[in-house]
Amino acid sequence: MLRTAICDLFGIKYPIIQGGMAHVATAELVSAVSNAGGLGIIGAGASEPDWVREQIHRTREMTDKPFGVNILLISPFAKQVIEVVLEEKVAVVTTGAGNPGPLVPGFKEAGIKVMPVVASIALARRLERAGVDAFVAEGMESGGEIGQITTMALVPQVVDCVKVPVVAAGGFADGRGLVAALALGAQGVQMGTRFVCTDECIAHPAYKQAMVEASDRATIITGQSTGYPMRCLENKLTRAFIEKEKEDISMEEIMEFGVGKVRLGLIEGDLEWGTLLAGQICGMIKDIRPVKAIIDDMVASAEAIISRLAKDTTGG
Repeated sequence: MLRTAICDLFGIKYPIIQGGMAHVATAELVSAVSNAGGLGIIGAGASEPDWVREQIHRTREMTDKPFGVNILLISPFAKQVIEVVLEEKVAVVTTGAGNPGPLVPGFKEAGIKVMPVVASIALARRLERAGVDAFVAEGMESGGEIGQITTMALVPQVVDCVKVPVVAAGGFADGRGLVAALALGAQGVQMGTRFVCTDECIAHPAYKQAMVEASDRATIITGQSTGYPMRCLENKLTRAFIEKEKEDISMEEIMEFGVGKVRLGLIEGDLEWGTLLAGQICGMIKDIRPVKAIIDDMVASAEAIISRLAKDTTGG
């Protein structure tokens, strides 16, 4: 059976983590992933603490398996969300958009495992000294806010510079990707885009269908001149944003053109003027399926590939 150090660390069956996507990583999706053997992650995003607490309670009603919460450290409610997570003693915390180093002791004291998302080796080294339990090394192929290094280049470098387990993210959707991540030294994969296109995800059907119909070159990066690059499906909004970037854009305009339109795209289904977060792997997604079917097929495929490769190398 496909089992790695990340499975033992989090008490899960398979080394498959669901990305903590704002607006769409709710109890429905999180519990489905955890029930299927992976690790579901509630996406706190910029949500208020009461909503996060409600999602934790709802998830616990829907699964008795481990799950986590992703905390966006630049959220105006980050401090209050951290307090909720500590009070609720969730199993795992992942973090994004900031340095969680000062928060690690508090999480560890509460018995919470900490797995920051990193896009550089320097941050990984610093956070390992702070005592984190694992990392998500996320390449620029991913959807949403991105770094500058590809997954193929980033993951092995992070693996080589830290002693804790590393999960690979950015460009994964099937068993082939899982095997590739393991070959790079990762102990599992994190997927966001693939899990949006599931029956259990509350994302708008039009948004899901847009990803199913997306080509390999359907995504575009906005905000590169602002320091907040984001990968999304190209639409009227992204084209307007890129034109706006040629001017002297303010932080308020960044929020209006980018983060401020995420709900409009993901939940309300505005395909032209909403932000449609999507990773480059969307070109490979051709259907909307139950979470369990995706995870079961992914694991079976990975195990078959590993078995075939073992035979090929031994001449069996």
